[in-house]
Amino acid sequence: MKVKIKKLHPDAVIPRYAKQGDAGMDLTAVAIEKESIPPKGIVTFRTGLAIEIPEGHVGLLFPRSSVYKTGMTLSNCVGVIDSGYRGEIMMKYFRNGFHEEYEVGDRIGQLIIMPYPEVQFEEVAELSSTDRGVGGYGSTGS
Repeated sequence: MKVKIKKLHPDAVIPRYAKQGDAGMDLTAVAIEKESIPPKGIVTFRTGLAIEIPEGHVGLLFPRSSVYKTGMTLSNCVGVIDSGYRGEIMMKYFRNGFHEEYEVGDRIGQLIIMPYPEVQFEEVAELSSTDRGVGGYGSTGS
């Protein structure tokens, strides 16, 4: 699949897969904005990129596994880029006071582009039964 991408910053890095078979393409920070929100703050990483997600697809933003070294957490857990969005890709992390943080030029997240079904709900009086039934959190024994 070909996806149109636009550099909004001269140092922007076109996302790519680090290794054959990877699902996510690495995103690189070109600018950092820090907000002071108690107790530790929020940091916004700008990628300097805008993309044109094809209709019927979604871009999903995830932290990289290396985020554990920083103690930061992605503020919305998973970012969603809808096909109609044409603005800059940015990722906001909560800062947790660790000494190591991502810097400009670091890979700060990953992007996965995937299709999604168009869902139409059908309201019914009853749902089919299953072995699990209405069991919620922890009901499967884990």
